[in-house]
Amino acid sequence: MAGLAFVFLWFFIGGIAHFAATGTEARIVPPYIPWPVAAVLVSGVFELLGAVGILVPATRRAAGIGLILLTLAVTPAHIYMLQRHDLFPFPLWVLWLRLPIQAALLWLIWWSTWRLHPRRHERLAHA
Repeated sequence: MAGLAFVFLWFFIGGIAHFAATGTEARIVPPYIPWPVAAVLVSGVFELLGAVGILVPATRRAAGIGLILLTLAVTPAHIYMLQRHDLFPFPLWVLWLRLPIQAALLWLIWWSTWRLHPRRHERLAHA
């Protein structure tokens, strides 16, 4: 349950940040992606939908898939920040640290939204 709560908070707060700090978020969109503000707003909507979706058991797995895909889709922004670290006010080690954190986040999304629950696992084993 703690993993699910963490994933919810991560994406709920992140989704709000896309609207509260749209200009700042748009700066990290790589220049080859068109319409950076629109990309930030659309990804913010999907973050919020995914955060709410994982709270509802009936939509948890679908929301988990969406959040995994969304997390993978924003990877170019993390790579762009590493490539152009001179444009951003973060130490380089922080930008490098984001990559393993992102990998851990992907695992946590999967684990908290897709893992088999003990009762479901028992039913599948006896089927």
